[in-house]
Amino acid sequence: MSLEELDVVVIGAGIAGVVAAKALTEAGRKVVVLESRDRVGGRLLSAEYRSGGRVDLGATWFWPNEPLVQQLISELGVAVHPQHLAGDALFQQPDGASRIDGNPLDVPSGRFVEGADALAKAVAATLPEETIRFDHAVESVESGGERLRVSAGSAQFDAAHVIAAVPPALVAERIMFTPSLPERIAGLAAATPVWMGATIKVVVAYERPFWRDRGLSGSAISHIGPMRELHDISGPDGMPAAIFGFVPGRAAGEPAPDAAEVVQQMVELFGEEAAAPTDVFIKDWRAEAWTSPPGVERLNAYQTYGHELYQTPTMDGRLHWASTETATVSPGHIEGAIAAAGRAVTAIQQHDHTEKAVGQS
Repeated sequence: MSLEELDVVVIGAGIAGVVAAKALTEAGRKVVVLESRDRVGGRLLSAEYRSGGRVDLGATWFWPNEPLVQQLISELGVAVHPQHLAGDALFQQPDGASRIDGNPLDVPSGRFVEGADALAKAVAATLPEETIRFDHAVESVESGGERLRVSAGSAQFDAAHVIAAVPPALVAERIMFTPSLPERIAGLAAATPVWMGATIKVVVAYERPFWRDRGLSGSAISHIGPMRELHDISGPDGMPAAIFGFVPGRAAGEPAPDAAEVVQQMVELFGEEAAAPTDVFIKDWRAEAWTSPPGVERLNAYQTYGHELYQTPTMDGRLHWASTETATVSPGHIEGAIAAAGRAVTAIQQHDHTEKAVGQS
């Protein structure tokens, strides 16, 4: 079995993983990104409408106060457009839906014309060929003094550093560490909620954004469900036309709503025009084995996000945490993932600089 020698192994080709790989590659490091899926993006996941165009089934927005994602968008020339805000919102109770004057649910934000995963794909396109290895699920990380050995099936890699750019709870569930991680960080990782991990995201598409004709924003809050929070997710100028909603975390084993339940709620909110969608997407992130560990519904200690233990590398300063859950700014957002990746890259550069200085003294 061959052993590939590297400077850094990055676990996960979500936005944090590819951003870290880009920065390290540009700094002259030899990097490999190991991705268990056959795609980049992680929770930046977009799908195709039947009529053309792309829709987000994972992360959707970025905000004006998030400079890192905006800098990356500008650098790579990724097309974006503003979130639709105009119109009134709706409030659904057992006795029916009522109209709210204005739209208190949405704030100015940005969206990606070709879907959020366009950003991850654009970053990945800057990497040298074969940097990203798909269908490589990491199973173990073993310390060998000044190096770490990473195993992914039959492939093995030897690296000075490893960046865990996937949710900490997934790391705790799926990766064996030798020696074992310190109890405090292992327990923290296992208890940290996966952002969106227990969420079901629903998108309902139509031939046109008919709700706007009635002065509605497409946003709604519901005490009935199955969707409890809804927003317009239409493309630029309202096309492709769609509304999406979040189904909050359900009990373990409780199924996702089906298309009939979803359409029925849309009719109750928006009238009979909502009865004939062109597409219905139901994305249950609980079922994403490479995002959510078993029992993800039970993880609710959100105060662990950005925990101080994630800010310091472990395994003698060689294992770095870089998922959005570990960020001290905008945790859960694309911005947070980029910030966490930047922190990991800086820590690697500082570690190597210190090692070099000690070696020369």
